[in-house]
Amino acid sequence: MSDRKTPRPKARLPRGFRDRGAEEIARERAVVEKIRAVYESYGFEPLETPAFEYTDALGKFLPDTDRPNEGVFSLKDDDGQWLSLRYDLTAPLARYVAENFQNLPKPFRRYQVGQVWRNEKPGPGRYREFTQCDADTVGSNSPAADAELLMMLADTLDALGLKGQYAILINNRRVLDGIMDAAKIDASRKGTVLRALDKLDRLGVDGVRQLLGAGRKDESGDFTKGAELSENQIETVLTFPTRKSLAGIEIGAGGQAAYDELVSIRNIVDSTHGEGHIVLDPGVVRGLDYYTGLVFEAQLKFPVKNEKGEEVVFGSVAGGGRYDDLVSRFTGQQVPAVGFSIGVSRLLSALQERAPVALDPLVVVLALDDTARSFAMARELRGAGLRAEAYVGNRKFGDQLKYADKRGAAVAVIEGADERARGEVTLKDLALGAELSKSVESRAAWVKDRPAQISVKRGDLVAEVRKMLARH
Repeated sequence: MSDRKTPRPKARLPRGFRDRGAEEIARERAVVEKIRAVYESYGFEPLETPAFEYTDALGKFLPDTDRPNEGVFSLKDDDGQWLSLRYDLTAPLARYVAENFQNLPKPFRRYQVGQVWRNEKPGPGRYREFTQCDADTVGSNSPAADAELLMMLADTLDALGLKGQYAILINNRRVLDGIMDAAKIDASRKGTVLRALDKLDRLGVDGVRQLLGAGRKDESGDFTKGAELSENQIETVLTFPTRKSLAGIEIGAGGQAAYDELVSIRNIVDSTHGEGHIVLDPGVVRGLDYYTGLVFEAQLKFPVKNEKGEEVVFGSVAGGGRYDDLVSRFTGQQVPAVGFSIGVSRLLSALQERAPVALDPLVVVLALDDTARSFAMARELRGAGLRAEAYVGNRKFGDQLKYADKRGAAVAVIEGADERARGEVTLKDLALGAELSKSVESRAAWVKDRPAQISVKRGDLVAEVRKMLARH
């Protein structure tokens, strides 16, 4: 007989991933439904694309080096081809448009809600899996398409209760290209420069200066190689986003035309949404390499606390821009496109204290001696639009009440032989009991003031449960 024990797997989460409970899921669902409602009110229609795409179809627009799964999660299928989990919802859209181009209306307007995955270093509040809500217009190069998406983003944030508490900051990649051309920065380094500038709000000027130079070592000791610009080039690049003005900065004719376009877009939005929503900000860069024109971010104006209760610079909750070359990777034909994404997970962190959302209150029907009747009552309550379940564990009365308490149930429904003989059921107000027990020492006192348990006619079950729930 062998003494060797069967090895057991360790219960643990992969680094950068997390489990989510009922409360957070309920908040996300409420937020996403409000976002969907605004998107659809503008005439955008839903689209779903698969979690996996061929790696070459996604393209290398995240910071990466020479291996296919740097920045993304990848695997080889049985045909020996690389597949990757999508790192955003825009690259799959470009593949979809290229594949179905002849049959789509132009412009094509779609929105998508879904999970995305990034094989990047996790940190506090930064996970490798998160939810995005995207909206895109493909097939129009008009500034009106850009302006409409900015309007829709503003209306969405208003619908989420953030009216007057955010600003949408806009810039143009062609302006940034003009700055880099003036600094004589080699094209092979421009992506690294843009990604460094995109971290300005998080790392500050000194941190970005290191990334523009030799590189930077973070708090954990990990080293990120820099763009290796000269001191003069670094000064030229940093002058623009930190001064918040074009005055005295060489950006070339193309950069000036791009800036004039930004002013035009802002004026269109201000004409319908009032002044103040849109702010021209040279510090907005966006980290993805595929942007070709307008780039923008929505930032909150109020302070946000982190997990430790400390007020932090929260950064953007939404962002996007114009990407006119993404579809042409497949077709060779330029197809103009503009879109944005709301980071739902980040938005939930900011809204948690301001807009708490919970599941509807739960009713638990205890199962004492007739399980079929318990299921019948639970079904009756659900048919009336209430959230109800019948207990399916052991028969001990005390254990059933403990279960209902642990589930956070608001009401327990009890029907034993005595109640059934009288044609009654007992309703126990668990939510009231929990509140009263916090402040009143004597059970007799709080029962006298406001009964937490009543008997009602069986035929009045739904109506009496509604009354009890209405107290809370």
